Amino acid sequence: MAGAPPPSWLWRLATAVHEHLPSAAGADWAARLHGLLTAAEHSAGLHAVHVRHAHTVLPLLAETATGAEPAAFDTLGALHRAARGTPAGRDTWRAALGPVSLWLHSAACDRAGSYAEGHAGARDHALANGLSAAEAQTYGHAYARLSTDANARACAEAHTEALGDALASTYAAGDTRAYADTYPGAQLRAVVRATTARDGAPQASRPAEGLRVALSARRP
Repeated sequence: MAGAPPPSWLWRLATAVHEHLPSAAGADWAARLHGLLTAAEHSAGLHAVHVRHAHTVLPLLAETATGAEPAAFDTLGALHRAARGTPAGRDTWRAALGPVSLWLHSAACDRAGSYAEGHAGARDHALANGLSAAEAQTYGHAYARLSTDANARACAEAHTEALGDALASTYAAGDTRAYADTYPGAQLRAVVRATTARDGAPQASRPAEGLRVALSARRP
């Protein structure tokens, strides 16, 4: 007897992975994924999502995080691990998601690109207004530092505000259709950008490996 159809949110994640893989690797990966989905029985609810976050995503972020409280990852991880028992309420999820989301989306911002763009614009403005080349460079770097930090904070706050309530309600209700509408592919991309930027490498330099790691599930 055929199992239940794959959950709709899975296709969002699969698309996020496939679009960053080299064509040959992507075709092989898609074929293997299709085979697994065809043969597998799919459990109802968001159990697979909670397992992935508790045993892969959050440990990966905790290893990467600097300037973040480790307790924030532990608190959210505990909710994901307990989700098969008595699900937490919406307000509990919302409080736990907030600190992690703020760190994640700040870390996922393209700070190098933002800095370069801010520096170039401010330097050119300074030169156009009569500053010397050295003065313009100093002004450009000062502006870039301030604007990059401000933009990263604004980006993190906007994503957290937009997704926090939706994710909290989804997890509290165990609603798979609602989870598919929270842009899980975009959330996966944020995890990849945050984790692959940790060693100073360009964020887009290792997307395939980052996506593979972020999608896999460490079993408890």
